Amino acid sequence: MITSLLLFCGSRPGHDPAHAELAAGLGRLCATLGVTLVYGGGRVGLMGMAARAAKASGGRVVGIIPRLLMTTEIAQDGLDELHVVETLHERKALMHRRADAIIALPGSIGTLDELFESLTWRELGIHDKPIWLLGSKDYWQPLTALLGHIAQSGFGPPHLDTLAEPLADLAALTEKLVGDEACSH
Repeated sequence: MITSLLLFCGSRPGHDPAHAELAAGLGRLCATLGVTLVYGGGRVGLMGMAARAAKASGGRVVGIIPRLLMTTEIAQDGLDELHVVETLHERKALMHRRADAIIALPGSIGTLDELFESLTWRELGIHDKPIWLLGSKDYWQPLTALLGHIAQSGFGPPHLDTLAEPLADLAALTEKLVGDEACSH
């Protein structure tokens, strides 16, 4: 069973309210399953929504934020742990060390940066943690198509588009987090 989940997602809520609902649902799900939510430490956007929902539901939340983002992403108060690091590289490395699996919700280039580094590390064998993509209305379809195109063009291994697995909804994530135990919940 997965005991900690690393979340990459937007520091903005996006235009579609379904994204905010998904982030809050993810936070509640982690709390319900006893899965520690590890994330970027901010209180803005989808990341703040997920963290607050997890805490409000009795979950454990670990935030990791670089000092330079303390004023723009505004560190979330009330977390179980808040680590302030000096660089984005330190943030990503510490987030990876603290998590058993990785999930990306909709976001911008910062989310993509974190996701691509995780994909690169997995492809290189630096880690073998599952990487999941979750977003409403096929948010991640263009990315998975691009990864397939890169592989088909000979610039990546044939399995490049399978390094991250798109999930349909929170029920699919539940199955990944707890396996057969999900049926008894």
